[in-house]
Amino acid sequence: MYQFFHQQLACRMAGWNKCDPSVNDRVVDPAEVTVKFGIVGGSICMKEYSAGSVFSGNHDTTLIPFRGVRASQNGRLNRMSPECAGWLRKTQYPPLTNYIRFYMRTSIASIHPDTGYAEIMGWVHEIRDLGGLLFLLIRDRSGFIQVTLPRKKVPPAVLVTAEGLSRESVVCVKGRVVAIEKAPGGREMIPDEIALLNRAESPLPLDVVEKVPAELDTRLDARFLDIRKPRVTAIFLIRSRVMQIIGDFFHSRGFAYVTTPKVVAAATEGGTELFPIAYFEREAFLSQSPQLYKQMMMAAGFEKVFEVGPIFRAEEHNTTKHLNEATSIDVEVSFADERHVMALLEELIVEIYSGVAEECAEQLDTLKLHNFEVPETPFPRIPYADAIEIASRRTESEIAYGEDIGTLAEKAIGEEMGVHYFIIEWPTAIKPYYAMPFEQRPEICRAFDLMHPRMELASGAQRVHLHDTLVRQIRAKGLNPESFEFYLKPFRYGMPPHAGWGLGMERLIMTMLDLGNIREAVLFPRDRHRLVP
Repeated sequence: MYQFFHQQLACRMAGWNKCDPSVNDRVVDPAEVTVKFGIVGGSICMKEYSAGSVFSGNHDTTLIPFRGVRASQNGRLNRMSPECAGWLRKTQYPPLTNYIRFYMRTSIASIHPDTGYAEIMGWVHEIRDLGGLLFLLIRDRSGFIQVTLPRKKVPPAVLVTAEGLSRESVVCVKGRVVAIEKAPGGREMIPDEIALLNRAESPLPLDVVEKVPAELDTRLDARFLDIRKPRVTAIFLIRSRVMQIIGDFFHSRGFAYVTTPKVVAAATEGGTELFPIAYFEREAFLSQSPQLYKQMMMAAGFEKVFEVGPIFRAEEHNTTKHLNEATSIDVEVSFADERHVMALLEELIVEIYSGVAEECAEQLDTLKLHNFEVPETPFPRIPYADAIEIASRRTESEIAYGEDIGTLAEKAIGEEMGVHYFIIEWPTAIKPYYAMPFEQRPEICRAFDLMHPRMELASGAQRVHLHDTLVRQIRAKGLNPESFEFYLKPFRYGMPPHAGWGLGMERLIMTMLDLGNIREAVLFPRDRHRLVP
């Protein structure tokens, strides 16, 4: 990016129509001070160098220096003088002018009372007309700034533009930054220029200011507007950070990232909870889990793999904690049992919470999560038999051994535990065929669920790695081993012992941020009734 832009600038000033990317920079005359350009953190960096001509061959040309540019110590552009900005507006090189214009904008959060002069771009969040003063509250992803227009002091053209704005219109504002204690962030802008980049129609389908509450369905129908709300933006900035933490966590521990098919020929776990699709002359399904392919990667010798990707479940739920398309964080580890991967899972949870606490303080404050706590390890481990005993006692309703743990039981156990915890030692009969039974107690398997006090977050197990045992367990579930031949084949040629788990991203975000509905944790949710937007 840096080298191309440097060459493009030089080429245009030399009158060329195209650039030759193969030509390399070459400093010829160190006596002349010019300006080079580079992209730093999303901003255009203008920095003085002792440099002269920049191309070899017969077409050497000298870059014209930009005057009036002041860069901060980290190399990011802090401001540009009106003289320099005027030169850019009048230049005969429109592509260069447009490029510089949009990369020289200042993020609102980086504007301080002593910034002096700034150019911002964003949305008109609010408009307040107090007669002699007109106030615009401008918002970008990083925050808010007040733009104040004293009617008798600002240029008439600026005032006309401001009076014609509608809420959520996109604008560019240039002007002086002055300190004012009562304004958001202790500063405001007095504009020299206001440019309307795109006008928003009125009325808005959704109130972004949230003075008028809206039902979740209404919000999701206009999701692009809903996401503009600072509270909703905060959720997805935290989710973005969580994705980065997950990648860093696994790569630092030697895991390989893999991507597995999402169009499959057979169910992962059996049953009918699959979305069928037409696949040329055959029927296929959307994948409900990468489980079988993760295990095949163990046979391939990868030893430690992870994936973050979509899963699809054709379950006719209509609850606050179910989605039909979700994001699953999946892990598989060779030469490990359930205890190893449980320790890995709780370590990841703590890493995620810690990273969010350290790096997302502003977003947590926006969400009013002032008492955000990082879980302590190790998480308690309770056997399935003890879990259903707790649920039976607290709900005053008997849960028979071998029954699954439903929503009411989950809630009862969570209220007693009060923290993240594992349920271990599940009955083999109610867990998938690939869960390894205990050798001395085959009716119990090495499966586990990770629970938040509100709901299940993850499930995992040590897997069956012996071919004949796996075939027997597939048959015991009423499934046909022939339908799983592609999966069973690797088990005949050296499958190591292995274990793994799958963690629901949306449930993790929902519980961590204390959201009321899982749909709030995904940009465009897919449930039983929603297919658009």
